[in-house]
Amino acid sequence: MAGSLVALPVLAIEQAGNVAMGGVLVAAFLGPSVIAAPVAGAALDMARRPAVPVAASGLLTATAFAVAAMFSRELPLMVVVGMAIAGAVSPFYMGGMSSFAWDVIPDKRRAFAYDALSYNVAAVAGPALVALLAAFLSAQTALFTLAAIALAGTMCVGVLKARRGNRTATPAMAVIKAGLQRTFAHRPLAVVTLSSTLTQVGQGGLAIALVALSVDRSGSPQEGAGLVTAFALGSLAGVLVETIRPSRAKPHRTMAAGFVATGVFTILAALDMGQVWAVVTIALSGVFTASTTTAMLLLRDRHSGHGLKSQVFSVSAGLRTSASAGGAILTTSVGGWGSALSLASLGVIWIISATVLIAYPASKAP
Repeated sequence: MAGSLVALPVLAIEQAGNVAMGGVLVAAFLGPSVIAAPVAGAALDMARRPAVPVAASGLLTATAFAVAAMFSRELPLMVVVGMAIAGAVSPFYMGGMSSFAWDVIPDKRRAFAYDALSYNVAAVAGPALVALLAAFLSAQTALFTLAAIALAGTMCVGVLKARRGNRTATPAMAVIKAGLQRTFAHRPLAVVTLSSTLTQVGQGGLAIALVALSVDRSGSPQEGAGLVTAFALGSLAGVLVETIRPSRAKPHRTMAAGFVATGVFTILAALDMGQVWAVVTIALSGVFTASTTTAMLLLRDRHSGHGLKSQVFSVSAGLRTSASAGGAILTTSVGGWGSALSLASLGVIWIISATVLIAYPASKAP
């Protein structure tokens, strides 16, 4: 999925000569997820064999990528519709599948650390692979490759155990309503959801702000690409540490401390003290995203409630995806502030997200 956010705009430029069309394709892919997430989550919670809808969603995504790649001169409406369908089923594997991590790996903290590792590896490897293929071959080749990867992932979902099976006489709409109520009305879960969603506003705008900072200071976007890579590698390093030795601190405190640290280092990176300073500080800001993601997943799992886990995970992931897209748009729209101020403002958002956790009830923090 991460690679497609690079491949789709490049495809639109190559095949249609239209940058705006790239934005339409990305929006079509990202937009439906937050709307479809409750339905996808409820379907997983109620499924006798959760692997089936997950596999189907992967197959639809692979098909959508392949169909988009087959058009060489124009991007017709069916490609946009195909990406919208792929976006609508993405909550099955983006968020929904995370709710099964504990079924596969008994140690919860290590299970969610591995889950965070998989997301971070994808976030680094996906765009890098697409950039490489698009540079030496074409965006079409990159999309066909992503389709093949999605298909390969579809073939690996058989490890999901049928441990849910919330097969009752309760109507599906009632289950969806219960899941949404749990996500937004259960205070501990609502606080964690709001805090983690806010962070994605900061992370969604980070790449744009870093590239803009590079252009302002050196006249070239290349250093910005290096800063984005530094953040990703810092995040990857943090995840590896968390996987090997998971934190045993209280999850909501881990989240708060990590969000503050990420915010502070992001603000420090905005200071004009040379490229080495920027690389080091932005890499350090990425390191703390690992422990916070693991802690967030633990708290989601803890407060999901019986028979609602996949729905809570899917809805939360959909909100974070939408917030990330919103952060990118917001950073673009406030570019007139100056790149350094825009970057610093993203750090402030991370710190604000940490303050939200003050509302986390102490009685729910074992």
